[in-house]
Parts: sequence; structure tokens; C-alpha cells
Amino acid sequence: MRKLFLLIGLISAYFNSIACTNFLVGKAATVDGSTLISYAADSYFMFGSLYYSPAAVYPDNAMLDIYEWDTGEYLGKIKQAERTYSVVGNMNEFQVSIGETTFGGRPELVDSTAILDYGSLIYIALQRSRSAREAIKVMTDLVAQYGYRSEGESFSIADPNEVWIMEMVGKGNRNKGAVWVAQRIPDDCVSAHANQARITTFPFDDKNNCLYAEDVIAFAREKGYFKGKNKDFSFSDTYAPLDYLGLRICEARVWTFFRKVDPSMDSYISYIKGETVQRMPLWIKPNRKISAQDVKEFMRDQYEGTELDITKGIGAGPFNSKLRCSPLTFYVDSVEYVHERPVATQQTGFSFVAQMRNWLPDYIGGILWFGVDDAASSIYVPMYCGINSVPECYRAGNGSLVEYSPTSAFWIYNQVANFAYSKYSFMIQDIKKVQSKWEQDFNSLVPTIDKVALGMPEASAKSFLTSFSNYQAEASTAAWKKLGEYLLVKYMDGNVKMEKDGKFLQNDKGIPPGIIRPGYPEDFLRMMVKENPGLRVKTAEELQNRK
Repeated sequence: MRKLFLLIGLISAYFNSIACTNFLVGKAATVDGSTLISYAADSYFMFGSLYYSPAAVYPDNAMLDIYEWDTGEYLGKIKQAERTYSVVGNMNEFQVSIGETTFGGRPELVDSTAILDYGSLIYIALQRSRSAREAIKVMTDLVAQYGYRSEGESFSIADPNEVWIMEMVGKGNRNKGAVWVAQRIPDDCVSAHANQARITTFPFDDKNNCLYAEDVIAFAREKGYFKGKNKDFSFSDTYAPLDYLGLRICEARVWTFFRKVDPSMDSYISYIKGETVQRMPLWIKPNRKISAQDVKEFMRDQYEGTELDITKGIGAGPFNSKLRCSPLTFYVDSVEYVHERPVATQQTGFSFVAQMRNWLPDYIGGILWFGVDDAASSIYVPMYCGINSVPECYRAGNGSLVEYSPTSAFWIYNQVANFAYSKYSFMIQDIKKVQSKWEQDFNSLVPTIDKVALGMPEASAKSFLTSFSNYQAEASTAAWKKLGEYLLVKYMDGNVKMEKDGKFLQNDKGIPPGIIRPGYPEDFLRMMVKENPGLRVKTAEELQNRK
């Protein structure tokens, strides 16, 4: 069990405060009745891998060692469950799926003496829950018994029928438990969170759709955080008050998702920029049905088409690169500034779109569309929740952040992305062609795979789905390696090789007839000349008049 928590990766507390994005979609808001949640695990300290934990049965006296997700520090022991369920990544065998984003909140509420951190809660809940509601109970019962060690956290918790958002904050050192609120997203709506607490007021009497800690308001009064009437109590405003970075780098990622499914949400740009105070709603009803593929594309968002577009401006360089050197904030003349922080970012370890389908047996119905590295330049591969092993290319221990592995998907996708950042406007077009082909093929294959698996006994179906998922992961990783080789040949030294019918032009000696020298875009050339007018070539007459 130690590996379950150690191998997920080391994530610094600072980067957790600006990392991760989740989108949530109810079953009546999707094209096929699926529930959907997405998650990007973003950290410069995370090696992207897919984790697998088999189902197990334990004796009555069994204990579980807990290691902190962020640091790998040993925290203590808790009682092990009598039985646990199998987990593939962030989805278990009953299609229960959980994602998260850290919002921090009041620092004095972190309980450094507690045993359970947010990462432990996620994976323990997945091992012990058959539904989203049960996962909420498992998580809240555990922190009540063992304490909650982490900063404030938003969780996406879903099963094939329900999608929930839960927000949780500790109660300070040596004070077991947590204050929390969980709300069910209406079936015909979508929601999102991105490192800022989003639950404000909530319906106390709607026990079917809203759950909360009994002392969520009383504790706030005790600490002096809240003095108003109960009906006006806002979880977010009380336990994680908004600041400008919470708007500009966190709520902005929610806004860019909302505006794509309801154009009227464009008007909240003034809120994102800190000009107006009206908060975005916790959920909205989209103006169209949403597919799993749509959510994959939403996870690739870089604010394109908005004034926040990360691929525009001087920071993007001559070739519209989305890469921004960290840290996220910087100072000029003692004034603090911030880079835009898009959904798709270079420091992603792994991301997924979890698709839960209630009309199929669980082992077929749950698909974790899984990808590593920057979502803008990677692909989502279908990993069925009924599989009994994970592919070598995603396996933990196949390489690390300081050890390159030629068979690791994380390293291969990073090679492509990091090369592409140098001439992004050119190379991203080549990448998207391959990306689109693979994902279209996946989307075409899945219905057939579902049908074949349905015709098999469960054990045979699970073996079949394991072979399918593992093969697609390995084949697509091999294709990405070829893509990297193609990009190197095509764009070597900043020039472009000429092609025809998908092949590079060359003579019988392997020499190209010529190359394309695209140079810099005109707007960038003008900036260069303005900065250094001495670059101008002197005329012959000027040379003759030299002193």
C-alpha cells in the first residue's frame, strides 16, 4: 500500500495552490446520458503515471500505513477496511471517480497533527465506495476520526448517476475533523473548480442534494469568521475569501469553460479582472449537450479567442508559444504581476476525463480517458475501469523526473511538447492532426469494444478490455515517438522541410531540393527593429559617405 501513495508523485504546497482544474457534467447535460468529470494534476514535481490497486480482503486487525501525497512523509496508521475495491487511476470498479483542486483557505486551519491528507482521502475513498454519496461519507467519517491534514480542498465526486462537488477545510492543530459542504450538481447542469472555493450559500434543508458538517457555521462563529444570519452564510467567503489571484488565475479557468457552453458567461470577464463583484454561479445549464470529446477539448483550453489568450502577446514570442517561465507571478519595480494561467499548462503530470455510463455493467461502463503531460499536445486514451493491469508506458517506476525512459509515455509526450514550444504556431498544427486522428479512432472503436465485451463472460471481458486499453496506450505512445522524430526532421534548425502527399521531398541522395525559411512574423520584426534600429542595412551611398 505504501506505493499507492508514494508513487503518485511529490507535489509542492506552493504549486498545489495554483494547480489543477476540474470540470463536472451531469448526466442530462451530456449527449449520451454519461456523467463526466475531468481533472488535470498540475505540478512541476509530478511524474505522470497511471496507478492500479487490485481489490483485496483483509483480516480484522489489519492497519493501513498513510503517506502524504504531496511529500511522501509517513503520517501514521488507520484501520484497514475489511475489503477494498479495485482502482484504476482515479476511478474504481463501480465507476466512482474523484478529482480535486486545492484552494488553500485560512492557513491557521491546517492541522499538521492529523493523519489524513487530501490525496489519501481520495484513494482510500475510491477503494471503499460504491457510489458518490458513499465516497462523501467515507471521506468525512475518516477525517472526523483521524483528522484532516491538508489545506482547503475542492473535490469532484461522481458515479454513473450523480455528480457532486465537496469543499473541505480543517479545523486547526489538534482539532480533529473538518468543516465541509457537498452539493449535488443538477443533472442538466455543469460546474467547475480551479483552486478557488466556489460554494457560497447553500440549502440547509435539501438533504437529498446538499450535505454538510453539522458545525460548518457554528465553527465559523466560534473562530470569529462569521457573525451574520445562517441564511447568509457563504462557505467560500468565510473559509477561503477571494483575492485577485483567486480571480485571475483560478476563477478564470472556470469562466473559460462556462463561456464555451453558455456564451452569456462572457460577461463575467469583468469579474475575472477584479472590476466587478458579482460571482459566477456554482453551476450553469449549457446551451447544448456535451460529449466526452468536448470535455477533452475544454481541457486543452488556453483562453484562445479571449483577451487572456496565452498564445498571444510579447510573452508568447514570435511563434505564439503558450510556454511561460515560472514562477507564475513576478515583480517589476516592486510591483507584482501575473502570467495568465490556462487550463492546459506545461507542468501537467497527468490529466483525465472520467466517463461513467449507467446503462452498461460497471466494468464496461467506466472509461478513464487518460493522458500525460500538457493536455494541449497530448491525447486521451480509453482505459476501462474493469482492466486488471496498466500498460508499461504508464506504469509508475518506468522512469522518473530525473531518469529518462524511452518506454515512458510521460517522457515521450514531454519530448514532443518541449520541442514544439520553440516554434509552437507551426508545430501545434502537426500535433493536432495526429491528436485528432487518434481520438477519432478511439471514439469510433469504443462502441464496438463495448458490444464485444457485453457478449463475453465478465472475467473474459475484463481480460479483453485490459488487452484493448493496454494496446491502445502502447500504440499511441509509439505513434507519439514517431511524431517527435517527424517534427525534428521537419523543423530542424528553425527551417521547414518541404512535403508532398505526406512525404518529405528529396532526391535519390536523400537531399531536399530546398527548404522553407519562414522567418519571423512581421509584428515581431517591427518590435526587433524598434528595439535595435541599428539592424538596418546601410545603403551603398551611406557606406561611400563614411568618415
